[in-house]
Amino acid sequence: MQGIKNISRSRAQESSAAIERLYITMRHLFNRGFYKPMGVSGDTLREALLSLRPEIYGSVADEKGELNGLLYVIERLPVGIEQCRFINLTSDEGYSKSHFKAIVPPKRKRNCYRIDEEQMNVEITRGRSDIYDILTHLTFIFIEAEKIKNRVLVDDNSEMGRDWVKLEQAIAHEEPLTLEEREKSISHVSNILGRTFAEIIDIYDAFGTKAQPDRFLHVIYWLGKLAIEEAMGGAKRTITFSPILQERLGHHIHGEIWADNIKAVLKQNGLLERPIHIISANMHSVMNSIFAADVLKSKFKDNANYQIFEELSKRGNDVTRNKVQDFALKNGMVYMPDTSGTNIDVQIFDTAQIDFSKTSFPTAKLGDDKPVIIVMDYAFGEQAYETIDELLKPYKEGDIRTLLNVQSVSIMGKAGILEGNKGDIMIPSAHINEGTGDNYPFVNELTEELLSGQGIPVYSGPMVTVLGTSLQNRDLLKFFNESTWGVIGLEMEGAYYQKAIQSASKIRKSINPDVKVRYAYYASDNPLETGSTLASGGLGTTGVKPTYLITIKILEQIFNIQ
Repeated sequence: MQGIKNISRSRAQESSAAIERLYITMRHLFNRGFYKPMGVSGDTLREALLSLRPEIYGSVADEKGELNGLLYVIERLPVGIEQCRFINLTSDEGYSKSHFKAIVPPKRKRNCYRIDEEQMNVEITRGRSDIYDILTHLTFIFIEAEKIKNRVLVDDNSEMGRDWVKLEQAIAHEEPLTLEEREKSISHVSNILGRTFAEIIDIYDAFGTKAQPDRFLHVIYWLGKLAIEEAMGGAKRTITFSPILQERLGHHIHGEIWADNIKAVLKQNGLLERPIHIISANMHSVMNSIFAADVLKSKFKDNANYQIFEELSKRGNDVTRNKVQDFALKNGMVYMPDTSGTNIDVQIFDTAQIDFSKTSFPTAKLGDDKPVIIVMDYAFGEQAYETIDELLKPYKEGDIRTLLNVQSVSIMGKAGILEGNKGDIMIPSAHINEGTGDNYPFVNELTEELLSGQGIPVYSGPMVTVLGTSLQNRDLLKFFNESTWGVIGLEMEGAYYQKAIQSASKIRKSINPDVKVRYAYYASDNPLETGSTLASGGLGTTGVKPTYLITIKILEQIFNIQ
């Protein structure tokens, strides 16, 4: 038994060391300004990732192609990046004012621009976590491209295999493929990837778009094509970091603009000196929790089973959602789509303008100084520190400084769970910052008892703020969970939020030193369970009830409802 524990600990240490190597190398490459993925620096990244074997990337270390991991990555990178030899990471440098059309990945908010046939520019406005995220995904793609190249080139890299030749013919086909042509191509690709025909059929449509239903074939082809051409003496793939990005990173440029915009709107609406409650959540749960039941009461007689929220969460139900939003905008809500580059939209709720008899909280007790609720969309990793740190600073107008009367900061989000299942709820008692000696214990106003008894399992304990969800593997997470740390889950922002809150309340004294904090997460995945990682797909309606249960409990505390 002791031997097994030692092996497990050894693997966890190896994994931790691999993550450290990845981040040290990434920081070095960023400072250097460029690197070639198939050069020495690229080898270091690939070897560290293969040593780590993150759960989200599945069979990345095997000879066969990894399908779910590839889909996960492709959905978070711009369409067409697989065709580009040159990938340039930039700051916001004015491309939005050019003729270039912004390409926004479906599962990650970032503006990207296809400069020409060979170059893709990716805007970084959310800090170091964004860079780590992209470089990790690109490293995975280069590993997969090498697998394809190794299976395609035969006879000492001088002749292409027959499967590749057939795939090239399919890609050159200008008309949409017929079912027969598609299945023939899938058969050839299954040989190239070392996957079964059935495995590829199962995931094929998930890659497709309306404009390019056969995108899976194109992704595989271009990944292999660039790797093959480089191996045969062609142009080398290169990742660069613009000088402006190197200069600006870490300076809170976008976060400062974002926070100043919010404070200016508060000032314009006479809300700057009112009690303020900040909630980090999505752009629907607070608004729907307050207004939806009354707005849609003729359609839904009973809200006991969260039917209204499930209906609002369905795709294609824009008419119903817009009806609730239109009502909210006429009853105290201000919507601020982001213009700062943070990609964090904001809603401001003036409770003095809300008739609570027409909401889900008719017994709200707000006192004479009606509070203001600021709802900010999800931050990304380190960006959480930048945005909250700037938001909690005093508002400056010339020589006049106005301190914000921040009463509470609430964080509601999704995270990986280590003890339960998708859709379960986690209540952290502390955030442990992975890769550092930092940990942040706090008194959480949300408790396990408060959220229990609703048909959803609730877990409480420390949570780890990871450097990237893409870099977590089973051995490291089991160590966090089973050791004296007793970690119940992992997420990417908690320690950064708490660092900013403690700096503002305990050191800078810019907000109330007794500011209340609330943290609660619902489980989007369990990286310790095969088939339950983020790459295995979304929650669907499973996430609706925990999302709204947490939101309602936060609002009940703000509205002083027992």
